[in-house]
Amino acid sequence: MVVEAHQLLLPKPPFFYPSFPSPPPHFSSFLFEPSSLSLALFHSDSSISLYPSFSPLSLSSFPPPQTAVPPPISAASFLLLRNPNPITIFLLSSPVSGGSAVLLRFYVLNSTRKSFTPAKVVCNHRDLKFDESKFGVVFGVSHGVSVKLVADVNVFALYSISNGKLWVFAVKHLGGDELKLMKCAVIDCSLPVFSISVSFGFLILGEDNGVRVFPLRPLIKGRVKKEKGATKKGSNGGLEKDRMEIKKLPLRNGMIHGIYAEICSADGSKLTCMETELKFPSNGVLDQRIENRSESAKLRSVRLRQDSREGIANFVAFKNKDDNFELIKIPAKSAKAIDIQALSSTKFLILDSEGNLHLLFLATSVHASETPYHMKQLTHNMKVRKLAVLPDSSARSQTVWMSDALHTIHMIAVTDMDASVNQTDSKDPAEKAVQTSVVKAIFSSEKVQEIAAFSANTILLLGQGSMFAYAIS
Repeated sequence: MVVEAHQLLLPKPPFFYPSFPSPPPHFSSFLFEPSSLSLALFHSDSSISLYPSFSPLSLSSFPPPQTAVPPPISAASFLLLRNPNPITIFLLSSPVSGGSAVLLRFYVLNSTRKSFTPAKVVCNHRDLKFDESKFGVVFGVSHGVSVKLVADVNVFALYSISNGKLWVFAVKHLGGDELKLMKCAVIDCSLPVFSISVSFGFLILGEDNGVRVFPLRPLIKGRVKKEKGATKKGSNGGLEKDRMEIKKLPLRNGMIHGIYAEICSADGSKLTCMETELKFPSNGVLDQRIENRSESAKLRSVRLRQDSREGIANFVAFKNKDDNFELIKIPAKSAKAIDIQALSSTKFLILDSEGNLHLLFLATSVHASETPYHMKQLTHNMKVRKLAVLPDSSARSQTVWMSDALHTIHMIAVTDMDASVNQTDSKDPAEKAVQTSVVKAIFSSEKVQEIAAFSANTILLLGQGSMFAYAIS
């Protein structure tokens, strides 16, 4: 096994005032998007430098950024659009109007010019307004102390601690540098949220003693309200009123019952606006939220409570011996889910505040007799503080990078020992044998601030004055 190491000295922040001497460069974090090789480097003054087609193994020093985003910036994330061509978006938030509103700015990666350019955004919600002078969308809610942005494919989530709310948005590419922004759902958060993941058709919230899992499809599709007297033509040529059927799925290992809807015509045929099972394809189809509606139906954003006992969510605890909602009590000093990383469409790694790793199994379809989600703790010999994963649903063995946030990084392999078990088998996913083994240990000369997977065998590391790339072959 050969390890190739490459070091890049970090550039100076681009927005310091020229009349003052520039302080030593300090960088708190970075974001890396592997499909477009885009890097967002967060400077100490909260400005951001964007580098498309970033290749650390072929660079001797940092080039000038193609796009420099001035401060203040409160949160940022990469967003991928697939409808149908893949488009990379850099999304960021800022306080505006004295913090009474949130400014959302979108930068579209132009693959020809290899640069990010500000996008024009079309909105059709009264609390969302595109402001050309600010090059972004003003969202009419208080920014508060801080917000968090998390995005994946066609969908992103905005969480405000001060408001105690989480909003789910869908984005569609209209061509060129023009986007369409749609507000899909709002979740009232009565419990603290320590981490958020939007991936593979699931919204996962990190909470005390576990995570709460929301399927994205019901959130993105929204609520359909039929107009009074709305009718459709039946098989006999007549006009027949539609009816709404509500069904409940008992989801045992969570705390909440799942509710979903079918809209059926009077002759029993089903319309296409909802599924008969909770099946969640990739996020690439979620942009069809508005286009697939009939003219007689009005679309409204979903609104629900985080801790509602009747909803679409499931809470999965780190340590939970009881399936009864009334008997579950969170310990006074419980571990908090501080990081959530997708391994594949059915497996997520959860890092808790005590440095332990947990493997969350998700079912892509739910039937009345099944338990949809399971959690098991992994064994390792490190108190983990930083975690990096490159998701891959096709691989039996998946690579995980973890660090103690000091000078040590471990590359581990997470392997399903029973490859014959698939989604249709009756075997409990939590009973599958999972093996973890340390493949490689790397010791950094600088204290580790952030890590990100560049590829399956390559990692980016942010130190205190340099960025390092380690490739293992």
